[in-house]
Amino acid sequence: MALELADAADAITMRRFRAHDLVIETKPDLTPVTEADRAAEQAVRDLLARARPGDAVVGEELGGGAPGARRQWIVDPVDGTKGYARGLPVWATLLALEVDGALVLGVVSAPALGVRWWARRGGGAFRDGELVRVSDVARLDDAQLSYSDLDEFFAEGIGEEFVALARRCWRTRAFGDFWSHVLVADGSVDAAIEVGGLARWDVAALVPIVEEAGGRMTDLEGVARADGGDVVTTNGHLHDVVLRALTRGTAAPGTRR
Repeated sequence: MALELADAADAITMRRFRAHDLVIETKPDLTPVTEADRAAEQAVRDLLARARPGDAVVGEELGGGAPGARRQWIVDPVDGTKGYARGLPVWATLLALEVDGALVLGVVSAPALGVRWWARRGGGAFRDGELVRVSDVARLDDAQLSYSDLDEFFAEGIGEEFVALARRCWRTRAFGDFWSHVLVADGSVDAAIEVGGLARWDVAALVPIVEEAGGRMTDLEGVARADGGDVVTTNGHLHDVVLRALTRGTAAPGTRR
């Protein structure tokens, strides 16, 4: 069912991707939203209303949700809207299913990249039907680190700590948004960090995928949650050392930017 929902969203988002007449608006929080965001979320809601009428739905664009609902779908119709609006292919529809408070299923569909990741609890994590696992890299100087926005680390007061961490890693790239985290799940990247007020729909779908692939996903305090506002994703081997490196006041001398 979740893959069918992703198919429906992909059909809408790809049809409007790079359209010259794409309608782009600014939400009250000053972030962009396109007609494709709203249309894709509505399509997902319509399909669920017919196929799973007893399930609650909460989405980034159309709200909703039901406190205490046993089954709830969490929808981000276009994660990476800024890139989508500019014609960049790094965006995805994120779908998660929460049952009795536990995230049991996640789908990340990135049609412009031609890739889809998914997982269900106890069933493993997949990229385009192929079972994936996190890497075995256990040392920072062998690790590839990904992040989203460097300025956000300074805004959160851990900019120096992040730069010092990045300099300890073998390679650092800003893949950004959902992509950083699913790349950890499929073993392409060893650690990914994103800060700056992430919402539940930004994170929920990623959790089952990363964890079923053998990785860890927590907030900066090391708590496994999808609503902490920041996310540290690793292959597990590197998690504790990454968290320690991001603790305020641990930056090495000479790393101020």
